[in-house]
Amino acid sequence: MAKNLRDIKKRITATQKTGHITKAMQMVSASKKTRAEENAKAYVPYMEKVQDVVASIAAAAPDVTHPMLVARPVKKTGYIVIGSDRGLAGPYNANVIREMSRAIQERHKSNDEYVILSIGRVPTEYFKRHGMNVVDSVVGLPDQPSFAQIKQIARKAVGMFADGTYDELYMYYNHYVSVISQVVTEKKVLPITDLAPATEGLHATYEFEPSAEAILEVLLPQYAESLIYGALLDAKASEHAARMTAMKTATDNANELIRTLTLEYNRARQASITQEITEIVSGAEAIK
Repeated sequence: MAKNLRDIKKRITATQKTGHITKAMQMVSASKKTRAEENAKAYVPYMEKVQDVVASIAAAAPDVTHPMLVARPVKKTGYIVIGSDRGLAGPYNANVIREMSRAIQERHKSNDEYVILSIGRVPTEYFKRHGMNVVDSVVGLPDQPSFAQIKQIARKAVGMFADGTYDELYMYYNHYVSVISQVVTEKKVLPITDLAPATEGLHATYEFEPSAEAILEVLLPQYAESLIYGALLDAKASEHAARMTAMKTATDNANELIRTLTLEYNRARQASITQEITEIVSGAEAIK
């Protein structure tokens, strides 16, 4: 019985230590989530303004065309997937990997029909391990990434569309809705075929210098890159929220296990004491 009590006590102590760790991780993720959410929201006005400018140019000069604005026969597709470098975030990585894998299986019959550009260690290792066509990846991004840290892969993704390596580009990531809700989102980055002003109401008029074609030549790649960076900021907010929720669940489970083990410990201790009293009384009766 004493050995059983010691085992229960060790389990309680170990669970308490685990609970302290998960509680600390929950608090850290909550702090990171707040900052990541602020970064994502602060970036939205820039994205909307760029979209408004591009839409205004396209509307004011309908005869102006650009390869990024024109749909072409699809022979090959590019995919950008945004995940995380670490686990302990609930189904955050599993959901986006599953959705993108399903889309690839439905749309393509061989690896020659698509390429993958991966952001995050978890999706990168998964797709490479399953023999899928990963042509570039970025790992080790900080919790609050800057555009300079993903500039190379963003420009490569846009450049591969421009040079005809693939004919369309999709992006998969977790869109931040709330602390307890992150939705896997598929966004078509290129070609830009559904361009419309991001904001309603009055819009500015522009005079083009040197020309609308020259402006679009510079602005459209930047717009596509801004979509990728905006999705990354959104995904980072989702990651921290998912990890915070997962760690809160782990902490609650640890506390519940501690309560169960404590009750079991008290019952075992009471039974041990009762047994000892019974043995003492029996011994005293035997001496009489």
